[in-house]
Amino acid sequence: MSGSAGDGLLIAVDSRIHRLPAQVKIVALFVFVLAVVSTPAGVFWAFALYAVLLLGCVLLAKLPPLIVMKRLAVETPFIVFALVLPFVATGPRIEVLGLSLSQSGVLGSWNVLAKGTLGVIAAIVLSASTAPRELLAGLERLRLPATLVAILSFMVRYLSVVSDDLHRMRIARESRGYAGGRAGHLKAMAGGVGALFVRSFERGERVHLAMQSRGYTGRMPQLAASGAARVQWAEGLAVSLAAVAIALTARVTGL
Repeated sequence: MSGSAGDGLLIAVDSRIHRLPAQVKIVALFVFVLAVVSTPAGVFWAFALYAVLLLGCVLLAKLPPLIVMKRLAVETPFIVFALVLPFVATGPRIEVLGLSLSQSGVLGSWNVLAKGTLGVIAAIVLSASTAPRELLAGLERLRLPATLVAILSFMVRYLSVVSDDLHRMRIARESRGYAGGRAGHLKAMAGGVGALFVRSFERGERVHLAMQSRGYTGRMPQLAASGAARVQWAEGLAVSLAAVAIALTARVTGL
């Protein structure tokens, strides 16, 4: 896969996290998120420790803080939901700065914000330190069904092709003097998306026929050549195992 075909999230620097095999990082992300989600919302010190662990990962991966903050914008809908929750939730009320808030809603808002933010930052570390092809190879090494790996591979490969088609359609529309206002743009965009879907479907059929004519049997060539060493597993899972220990301690103590 070329560097232009879906490598937009990768930050190409040399770090210990970048050098870890993709399958190790995928398992580490899953275990870390599972530990965070299983932690009771009221155990605030546990979330502070999770944040410290993630901060260490960001520094170890040499990720620019500004880029990490920009990519956190993906959780904006969850932030809006969390901010509204204290006002609409039921149960006992508390007064905060003259506002009547639901006590359970405030705790629920904190739960969504804390766990969502930690999970998104962990995913940012994975996406910024692993190329899409490496992620696919890691999923293959983890025995993900070959059909799903093939679907994900094509999605990554043709994402830039479809986005380029959409860009060319917009330029063609504007070069013909189109100015339909906000409502008109929405109508034109809806029609463009429909045409783009038909074009992509036809392209997919042509690609599939071309693959069959070249001997495609339903299974893509193996992406990963070798697995991860025990040292790499131990290094990659260190933070996740620490998070599991924190989660267990938080559930046992409840403080």
